[in-house]
Amino acid sequence: MIDADILLVEDNPTDAELTMRALKKNNLANKLHWVKDGEEALDYIFARGKYADRDPGNIPKLILLDLRMPKVDGLEVLQEIKRDETASRIPVVVLTSSKEDEDIVESYKLGVNSYVSKPVEFDEFISAVSTLGFYWMLINQPPE
Repeated sequence: MIDADILLVEDNPTDAELTMRALKKNNLANKLHWVKDGEEALDYIFARGKYADRDPGNIPKLILLDLRMPKVDGLEVLQEIKRDETASRIPVVVLTSSKEDEDIVESYKLGVNSYVSKPVEFDEFISAVSTLGFYWMLINQPPE
């Protein structure tokens, strides 16, 4: 199993495909792993369930997290990530269609690194995701 540099947590296949396309366009998706709900995201991050054979020490360099998902929602995922000493170092960018003040405030309270509302227009969406990927994967300096 390939360890991911980017973990995409997105239940909408269309949004996931657009996100992956934008990252591939900028050569940022070579080690991307897509999970379709919050439960699968937590299993991947903490190397449990079907990901039990994954080395939990190889954490993603970035998590792109949707909020509205089945099983476990994005805020619960964020809370679990930020509660763990190792996982809390992973930059988490909420990438969601929600523009609700409550979601934004709660995300920042829980420790999100950035909150981005998904643009509706295709070109704007591609541009936003490309910019996010470029910044978090190439410019940002994470702790070792």
